[in-house]
Amino acid sequence: MHIRDIGVSTLKSCRHQPRDGIRLTADGPVGDRDFAVVDLNNGQILRTVENPALVACEADWVDGVLSATIDGHRVAAVPMPSGGTVDFDYWGRQTPMQVLDGPWASEFSRLLGRSVVLARSLVTGGAVYADSVTIVTTSSLDRLARESGIEVDTRRFRSTFTLDSGDTPAHLEDEWAGRELQVGGVRLLVKGGIPRCAVIDIDPDTGERGTNLLKTLGGYRLHGSDIMFGVYAEVISPGFVSVGDDVALV
Repeated sequence: MHIRDIGVSTLKSCRHQPRDGIRLTADGPVGDRDFAVVDLNNGQILRTVENPALVACEADWVDGVLSATIDGHRVAAVPMPSGGTVDFDYWGRQTPMQVLDGPWASEFSRLLGRSVVLARSLVTGGAVYADSVTIVTTSSLDRLARESGIEVDTRRFRSTFTLDSGDTPAHLEDEWAGRELQVGGVRLLVKGGIPRCAVIDIDPDTGERGTNLLKTLGGYRLHGSDIMFGVYAEVISPGFVSVGDDVALV
């Protein structure tokens, strides 16, 4: 197996973007979901499934400058703390975030029709559902494509790594739970499967809903009340990973 795709989202819920390579620390991929759009009035970190318009927005953080294209408008500035730090309850854990001054709040508020601001997580991986690294395989994507009758863009799953698994059986990754995986210069501990939601039915470029992939997947990947696809992993040996790197079970 080898790495076919690497993807991150600089700003949570915005477009999942490809990378040629990425550094992973013990806390996860560097630069992934460092920023998030938050609603201070409701005490919420905004999520993709409830705010699909965010998917059409692009964000990059380079040399200290955060740039974002929001509904066709590009805004860029150095993120500056506003002096406020807020603790959010995100999937049952406390996530402290630093509220930022800059041009993004007004643009995102206009896009979403509500008052929101931009914030930066003070904890790496704080705005991630569970473990910081997610993995899917081409064998599993091919199976879903056959079942659904449509081409499946891997970005719908917003995964850190898409592994080219050749002609191996679909969902072989289920059997890796509890085992170590050497991924380029990084070693990972594979955890459990990833429960999926309606995010996979959102177009990864436009944010529009328009497929029945979740329903199709639920027809053959329902485990209890969860529809599973791909696996989580945690970093146990940090390093750098590039597209094309070999992947092997240890």
